[in-house]
Amino acid sequence: MSATTGLAAAADLETVRPTTIQVPEADLTDLRDRLTRTRFADPAPDGHGVAVDEVRGWLEHWQHRFDWRALEARLNAIPQFETHVDGQKVHFFHVRSGRPDAVGLILTHGWPGTILEHVEAIEPLVAAGYDVVLPSVPGFGFSGPTDDGGWGTQRVARAWVTLMRRLGYERYGAVGNDGGSMISPEVGRLDPERVVGVHVTQLFSFPSGDPAEMEGLTEDEQAALAHLTWFWENMGAFNTLHVQAPQTLAHALADSPAGLLGWNGQLMRGLDPDFVVGNVAISWLTRTGGSSIRFYRASAAEPAPVGPTTVPTALCESTHDFRSIRRFAERDHANIVRWRTYDTPGHYASVQAPDVWLRDVTEFFGSL
Repeated sequence: MSATTGLAAAADLETVRPTTIQVPEADLTDLRDRLTRTRFADPAPDGHGVAVDEVRGWLEHWQHRFDWRALEARLNAIPQFETHVDGQKVHFFHVRSGRPDAVGLILTHGWPGTILEHVEAIEPLVAAGYDVVLPSVPGFGFSGPTDDGGWGTQRVARAWVTLMRRLGYERYGAVGNDGGSMISPEVGRLDPERVVGVHVTQLFSFPSGDPAEMEGLTEDEQAALAHLTWFWENMGAFNTLHVQAPQTLAHALADSPAGLLGWNGQLMRGLDPDFVVGNVAISWLTRTGGSSIRFYRASAAEPAPVGPTTVPTALCESTHDFRSIRRFAERDHANIVRWRTYDTPGHYASVQAPDVWLRDVTEFFGSL
């Protein structure tokens, strides 16, 4: 290949192309067959983990009530595109408000979520005057499996900076939940001159091991730390496995939709079954069950950031989710300008408390 041809090929990869989601009917036929032939686990008398009855309920919803083609059509009604960044396809929804001075907001999901965490937020954010960019994290959903295992928090953040520059944004905000709450602050760290603010639903800042950090903890801080300790001691096995041996689990997730449902469903219990099944269906039909969990190993292997972030940062947390601890968060983020705790349900704020979340997002970015 000549140098000229190589440059043309590289430029072609950087092109932003319109696209649509089109799952082959053969894949849906195969899925229906696999669901029909599910071999369920024996019930566990001690009750640890996701119960058989929970998986049965989700699976029955998937078989008899969930409509993939309806979801596909709803998603295809939203302008969507794909491009290549750092050798990886990136699929994203992009809706402009029509305002010439609009601030772009890039919304980032985590695991076991997908773009369904934020897709219903596109319309109200656009109505509020913001442009919305909603990508699938490389290795997740419509961005497809990654070609290598190195897509962690910082690499995704670098890709988002490239994407937003490619789309022409001189001013934009980063919004995230779960893994997106780790990626979004790193976007601000990498592009502080363009990022006007970072809005997240968790600030994942933990004790460093310095005894001085633990002196004078308030009752609220002690309670938050106790809840965090309980979570890791009772529900943190997924994190350890994803970091240590994601490929060992990937074989089962690639072969069994019911297995994928049980594993990914562990952190979506109690949510609307259409949301649970929709997220899992996206992972199954895009064959990203295994590549999505590699995000944890890749993130753990990245060097620790040097120094705190400096862009204006807002926290919108729920009393029924992981509780951030401000003294640790301020060690890692030097410009926290808004800290709100709401008595709202659960981990997926934009889905479980959309009005509260939307108001918090627009008040924060409107104040900047």
